Amino acid sequence: MTTTDLHALTGAYAVHALGSDERAAFERHLAACDDCAQEVAEFTATAGRLALASTVRTRPAMREQVLKRVTTVRQMPPSAAPAERVRRGVRRGQGSARWALAACVAAAAAFGGTAVWQYQRAQDAQHEAAQTQRHVEDLAGVLAAPDAKSRSAHLAGGTGTLVVSAGRDRAVFMASNLAAPPRGKVYQLWFADGTKMRSAGLLKADDSSQAVLMQGAVDGASGVGITVEPAGGSQQPTSTPLALIGVPT
Repeated sequence: MTTTDLHALTGAYAVHALGSDERAAFERHLAACDDCAQEVAEFTATAGRLALASTVRTRPAMREQVLKRVTTVRQMPPSAAPAERVRRGVRRGQGSARWALAACVAAAAAFGGTAVWQYQRAQDAQHEAAQTQRHVEDLAGVLAAPDAKSRSAHLAGGTGTLVVSAGRDRAVFMASNLAAPPRGKVYQLWFADGTKMRSAGLLKADDSSQAVLMQGAVDGASGVGITVEPAGGSQQPTSTPLALIGVPT
């Protein structure tokens, strides 16, 4: 291996990308080359800063801003360097610069990809938690509303109770001791608007007793129907309602 080859390995050494033989040879060279020692220190520091990206939350708009600015920002011209640095740069040739750029890009891709993935996971979990919290608060708000009124009916071996708050214009359906729906089927709730039915959500197939905040506003509906539908629900009822509970007034 030539001295020129060793000068070109500073970036690879900093990110632990050398084989055992190359590493041993480079470390012997490094002990006597102040310039390479400085470059290794700079590359190592840069890699460390990139690693910190995995613990820093980036702004959602950062990716779009970076991609936009890549096409508009001109590269800075190289600054003047001492003669010895210039000669050493010429001796190393373009291969070292290309390798250094590739190493930085690879490190940025690895650490940056981890940061983006972690950020997206955290954002998804936070969004899901916020949705769950709002759902629970809305459900409790209907049940505790001063104007809440209820009506019950026998349903699938158990009892179904409809609770409506006119002030909130929302409804909660509470099931107690319901028989499990047939395999591959689910109980679906519907608001009855005259002769029309609009979906108001699904009951959990594996829970015989549950409280569900019905989807959408009551909006003048006259009753609530419960049908048995294919898993995932239907856009319109495909079976005769098991029960039709009038909206309490």
